Amino acid sequence: MSRKLTSLSMIAGLMGGTAFADVPNVAVDIAPVHSLVARVMDGVGEPSLIMPPTVSPHEYNLRPSEAAALQNADIVVWMGEDLTPWLEGAVETLSTDAAVITLLEAEETNLLDFREGALFEAHEHHDDHEEHDDHDDHDDHDDHDDHAEDHDDHEDHEDDHDDHAHDDDHDEHDHEEAHDAHDHGEHDPHAWLSPMNASAWLNLIAAELSAADPENAGAYFANAAAGQAELEALSSEVNALLDPVRGGSFIVFHDAYQYFETDFDLAASGAISIGDASDPSPARIAEIQERVRNEGVGCVLAEAQFNPGLVSAVLDGTDANTGVIDPLGATLDPGTALYPQLIRNMAATLAECL
Repeated sequence: MSRKLTSLSMIAGLMGGTAFADVPNVAVDIAPVHSLVARVMDGVGEPSLIMPPTVSPHEYNLRPSEAAALQNADIVVWMGEDLTPWLEGAVETLSTDAAVITLLEAEETNLLDFREGALFEAHEHHDDHEEHDDHDDHDDHDDHDDHAEDHDDHEDHEDDHDDHAHDDDHDEHDHEEAHDAHDHGEHDPHAWLSPMNASAWLNLIAAELSAADPENAGAYFANAAAGQAELEALSSEVNALLDPVRGGSFIVFHDAYQYFETDFDLAASGAISIGDASDPSPARIAEIQERVRNEGVGCVLAEAQFNPGLVSAVLDGTDANTGVIDPLGATLDPGTALYPQLIRNMAATLAECL
């Protein structure tokens, strides 16, 4: 049996140009990042996926095969503890000899601050990323919004000092939800939903793989360059798809999409839940309902894993459309095609819903 396996390995090496035994074992936390790593390793090896895309990354119990992938890993690629706090201990315990890429801590990653509260204003991401804004026709609106937002900021500041007890109740609920849902630092961990971040990560991944496997460095960097070209074409495709509905108002189920919004010049009006690990307070739902009814929100987005009754409550008595958006690729097969299809599907859902 041993001689037979050795022969098969030699044949695989001759056919593929590289024996898989010489390729680093790579373990990756979530399916979208796994897809990017698979793109860089395409034709050389295959990374292991730690979490199936059908589960929430915030809370998960490793299966034995997933723990084994971490234990055998030469390289671990994960978002970081802000997204998967439960995974930090497993990486430290099981992957003691592995090189670890923590994407939320990488210099290449463009990070956005968390948005607190149920309702969002467009300036929260547009003003911070004006250099990426290719839509000059929105400038007049931005100037108008600046005055309105200054007024809103002043009112919010007054609310924090007990001018309106009812609003203070909302704030207290939202702060409690924020801590319960994330126990987070200052940055939003859903950074993979920016194709600009994904493009930067391809080179980062290629560099780490090349350091561990110099013989295949050329293949890794060539794959990364090809992946970056694909992401650039994807962004053009998505912008064209969203152009007819850009400026439309929508509500998301939980606040996971501001990286996508920033890359593609969109602006969510609010989130039903601050995170996917806790239910929103009645006060928060009431705030969202008021905005949908009074401000012409055209779309309320659900997520397949979470309570559809909350979305129905928000939609009650309105003319808003609804759609199901998927930030993790729950309905897609893991692999090189998952990431671009994930971004494409999100854009298509928005375009149909708005």
